[in-house]
Amino acid sequence: MKINRLAIYTLSLGAFALVLAGCGGNKTESTEAPASAPAANAPAGKTVDPATAGELTGTVKLDGAAPKMKTISTAAEPACGKSRTTPLTSEEVVTGDGGSLANVVVYIKSGLDGYSFPAPSTPVKFTQEGCQYHPHVAGMMVAQNVDVINSDQTTHNIHPIPMENREWNESQPPGAAPIEKSFAREEVAIPVKCNVHPWMKAYMAVLPNPYFQVTDKDGKFDLKNLPPGTYTVVAWHELYKTDPQTITIGPKESKSVNFTFKATASGD
Repeated sequence: MKINRLAIYTLSLGAFALVLAGCGGNKTESTEAPASAPAANAPAGKTVDPATAGELTGTVKLDGAAPKMKTISTAAEPACGKSRTTPLTSEEVVTGDGGSLANVVVYIKSGLDGYSFPAPSTPVKFTQEGCQYHPHVAGMMVAQNVDVINSDQTTHNIHPIPMENREWNESQPPGAAPIEKSFAREEVAIPVKCNVHPWMKAYMAVLPNPYFQVTDKDGKFDLKNLPPGTYTVVAWHELYKTDPQTITIGPKESKSVNFTFKATASGD
């Protein structure tokens, strides 16, 4: 009897395909999104209704005499003094009239569950001028870009040291393009230093919502368009740490809350 080699070959291929199918060799690729990614049909978060939104204002003060800030010598780097009209001093405690306290981040810590706040498209400017960071404390939202600018005629090395975000460390020579970065997680606040000029220090506060403000010498803050609710509002200072308070805002209500740090406090 003649053997049909083509038929045997065809049958063999069919049997091999069945074996592969049984072992998963013909497995269909899953299209399910990873657990960390939002589902395509996930409902959008709540948005703030301007018709019912309220406002939270207040002042941050220092109770007691502010410590004297140190004068910093930049003699080792002549380029640092060229753009300065006043001596360089440290900025840990900056006060105004009546003990008002600058460089305090006032922000809503909790109470906004369910709301959605996209990151602003406008970047935060973080400038190096006179071998000093401007501003000393910068606030930004999660995923919002920060543009680091070098206005000096010397090379800087920008080095944020976060606990919850990715650390980075980049040099920036004079005239270089801005360094564009963002942070993926909330963190108040990230210390920033310059590895070239050790006196250069600043902080970046990263928030998940737009309800924050960094005080200047008048110590005042104003959080507008806040939906009705009960909130934990926190004041953070690099030396005096945090002071949380609980407040409730009703529809169209304006409230005031003040924070006071003790000048002798060492922080937690």
